[in-house]
Amino acid sequence: MSCNTIRSATAAEPLGPYPHARRVGNMLFLSGIGPRLKGSKDIPGAVVDAQGTLLDYDIEAEMRSCFENIRTVLADAGSSWDHIVDVTSFLTDMKRDWKTYNRVYAEFFPPGPNQPCRTTVEVSALPTGGNTPIHFEIKVIATVP
Repeated sequence: MSCNTIRSATAAEPLGPYPHARRVGNMLFLSGIGPRLKGSKDIPGAVVDAQGTLLDYDIEAEMRSCFENIRTVLADAGSSWDHIVDVTSFLTDMKRDWKTYNRVYAEFFPPGPNQPCRTTVEVSALPTGGNTPIHFEIKVIATVP
């Protein structure tokens, strides 16, 4: 069975020594991907003071940025959004963000024959690569046609 790693030239860079994805046969396993922008440590939706301390965040902006990073990695690996079969989402505050998370998630993954399986977990922190914490990360498994 063929196996190779994918390092996207257009998605936000990984924060450690791992690829964006790994393809095994026709299965594509993406590493957890956060909302950072390519070439930056900026977090969409983050409100910070002059010292860089987080004052507030927008989970919807983080989610949309994560989903854009996922789309980019999928495309670079020869797959696409409609080939996602499994999603694992990580939130740092389910109590605060659950309603918005479900609303935005349903926009990107509406009910239908291609709706992926989903697992959502709350974690105490997520890696950010900078001083500003993130509040959402997503990991997906997809097929490659």
